[in-house]
Amino acid sequence: MRFDAVLGEPFATVPEQAATAERLGYAGVHATELTHDPFLTCTLATTGTRTADVGTQIAVAFARNPMSVAVAARDLQDLSGGRFVLGLGTQVEAHITRRFSMPWGPPAERIAEFVRAVRAIWQAWEGDGRLRFQGEHYRHTLMTPAFSPGPAPNGLPPVHLAAVGARMAETAGAVADGVIAHVFCTPRYLEEVVAPAAARGLTREGRDRDGFAVVAPAFVVTGRDDAERAAAAAAVRAQIAFYGSTPAYRGVLEIDGRGNLADRLHELSVSRDPARWAAMAALVDDEVLASFAVVAERAADVPGLLRQRYDGLADRVVLGVPSGVDRGGWLEAIGSVA
Repeated sequence: MRFDAVLGEPFATVPEQAATAERLGYAGVHATELTHDPFLTCTLATTGTRTADVGTQIAVAFARNPMSVAVAARDLQDLSGGRFVLGLGTQVEAHITRRFSMPWGPPAERIAEFVRAVRAIWQAWEGDGRLRFQGEHYRHTLMTPAFSPGPAPNGLPPVHLAAVGARMAETAGAVADGVIAHVFCTPRYLEEVVAPAAARGLTREGRDRDGFAVVAPAFVVTGRDDAERAAAAAAVRAQIAFYGSTPAYRGVLEIDGRGNLADRLHELSVSRDPARWAAMAALVDDEVLASFAVVAERAADVPGLLRQRYDGLADRVVLGVPSGVDRGGWLEAIGSVA
């Protein structure tokens, strides 16, 4: 099992964050797409690392096109000396159409075509430059020598796909090099839904499980004192409540018989009353918190608890840092994961 760390604020300190993670033995550092472009975050991370993988977790595919992603990923693969991991996700329809003003389509079929298009572009650069990709959603049929970087000196980057439901996990197994579970995912859901679905995708396409990565982002609640632990718990409870209120994520709660909790969270979430949003977090009791998060009295116990939790389930575990917590201090408190 390998451990990865999430990069974040302050943006200017990303190189230092990445360097700290590498020094502590983290195998990779990952950029989310929240307030910053993840490809730019990864560019900064390469300047602070020498051995750790650097990846997007995730970049929103449907906010971009296969050509722009192929170029950015190849640049980062070259810049990092072959350490880049292209993590892609679909986002949900409202964000794609209303935040990014981009078209929406059947997400599983479209993201599969997106990945194939990116790979077709890479292969055109690896070979004679001919580009003849024609799909239902994307068509790339022009590549002249001036726009080709030529063969990749460090090989091509792996592609990981984010998945919540079984359909997307199966798609990841069919077309990608790894599946990224959502952080709103219990070990049971990973074992009974995500991993088997990815395996079905691999089998369908006649692909081998060897080399296919199951990536599990994880909530962690710990701290150097009671105040830090309480702040971390409050932040994680709020995140669990937010995700749990989304109908698309209902199945994650339902598998543990918590469908009623999903209904109650959704009912509260549609209100604009701030008090109701606060009430949502209160519904995430200690039992629910423990099913989604590693809760540790001592920060140094976190790596061992994560190994117990995900042994046999995940190849890579990604430690999320609760909102408002200093990332460098957080990683230092947990200590080495080497």
